[in-house]
Amino acid sequence: MTENRLDASLAVVILAAGQGTRMRSSLPKVLHRIGGRPLVGHVLDTARDLSPAHVLVVVRHERDLVADAVTGISPEVVVVDQDEIPGTGRAVEVALDAVPDFDGDVLVLSGDVPLLDAETLSALIRDHRSSRAAITLLSAVLDDATGYGRVVRATNGGVERIVEQKDATAAEAAITEINAGVYVFQAEMLRSQLARVGTQNAQGEKYLTDVVGLARTAGLAVTASVVSDVSLTLGVNDRAQLAEAGRLLNARTVRRWQLDGVTIQDPATTWIDVTATLAPDVTVLPNTHILRATAVAAGATIGPDTTLEDCEVGENAVVRRTDATLAVIGAGASVGPFAYLRPGTVLADGGKIGTFVETKNSTIGAGSKVPHLSYIGDTTIGRGVNLGAGAITANYDDIAKHRTEIGDEVHSGSHNVFVAPVRIGDGAKTGAGAVIRKDVPPGALALSVAPQRNVEGWVENHRPGTAAAAAAARSRTAQEADHGAQEAHG
Repeated sequence: MTENRLDASLAVVILAAGQGTRMRSSLPKVLHRIGGRPLVGHVLDTARDLSPAHVLVVVRHERDLVADAVTGISPEVVVVDQDEIPGTGRAVEVALDAVPDFDGDVLVLSGDVPLLDAETLSALIRDHRSSRAAITLLSAVLDDATGYGRVVRATNGGVERIVEQKDATAAEAAITEINAGVYVFQAEMLRSQLARVGTQNAQGEKYLTDVVGLARTAGLAVTASVVSDVSLTLGVNDRAQLAEAGRLLNARTVRRWQLDGVTIQDPATTWIDVTATLAPDVTVLPNTHILRATAVAAGATIGPDTTLEDCEVGENAVVRRTDATLAVIGAGASVGPFAYLRPGTVLADGGKIGTFVETKNSTIGAGSKVPHLSYIGDTTIGRGVNLGAGAITANYDDIAKHRTEIGDEVHSGSHNVFVAPVRIGDGAKTGAGAVIRKDVPPGALALSVAPQRNVEGWVENHRPGTAAAAAAARSRTAQEADHGAQEAHG
């Protein structure tokens, strides 16, 4: 995406100071995540798309935690501390103090309203500037406006004032047009009117919304733009609203990828973070989560029943019923079903990690296969290797982790244990059931087979009275009878 030209006449203030008690969480509300980003992260992304001259984020509750998250997402923003005076009006006032020479338009956003997009806000700013209003606010019409501030209009249709839920009369509470908490103000007007706002209300707070009434009293124009898509204004105050915002964001994200050429078989069960990327002709099957910075190349098939977190998937790879984190899957590779790829797994082009295989901190070379029932940890595997069923690289000796190195074109028998540190040379082979404790030279066959010894009558002697002992006795009696009959006819 090309950068927009800087709008030197625009400053954005993001309110992120509240505790969010209805979330019932030790984590600040604006740091709860949807779509792979904290709520405030989505607002920061949208603000950046507007290319403002200033972005200011007001913090207070869990100040350091929120500030670190904000600067981690957008290092260029200015973090402003709200003082002991409560309320959104005071929050904006201290933000303006941080840019004393700014004399343009101030866009105020809430850190808990994550779905607003730059297109909607750009239209709001254009409306504000074309109308030459002192204040332009974004409103929405809801069937149930409970909990929101109501927009009270004058008889001529202009905005008269905004009344918060706790301060509303019965008639005002019946209004269905609500304040979305998004405003554009003329900066100098905002400074002067905020200085006049008091705390004489049910909450004892300095309300930003009181500026609307003061501006109208001063004869200044206040307009409201009703948003066409109410979902864009959804605020998050509790876990139920968090889930709903996440669902709406995901539906938007899934549709965007579909329009970009990705086949998503069941959008209702597919979750894609906004930070993930998918190429055209990717196929996503049901019950699949593509999370965080995962990148999927063209032609790959992901799912069903798969979760990828911070993974890289190459062209035409197939990943089925797999859980993978911080893994790289090469072009044309095959993973699953029922595979578990832990951080540090690198599967090269054309490789295979099969059924019920767990890998960790391991590199598996081009065309190599770990087909089934295996654990591969802290291992380097060369090209063209085929490990038999039940292969285990025993990497931990109760003190430290050690690496196993398996060369090119190695074929192992079933149920092998490679006790690290150990190296298997190029072209070597191992027998079934081998426990490999020593290095194997290139081209050698490694065996660790003990002679089989049968202890006759052990079960009947040591497990008398069991079903196994009874079965053994019946079989032995039948065998003796057959042997006697054969001798009689001998």
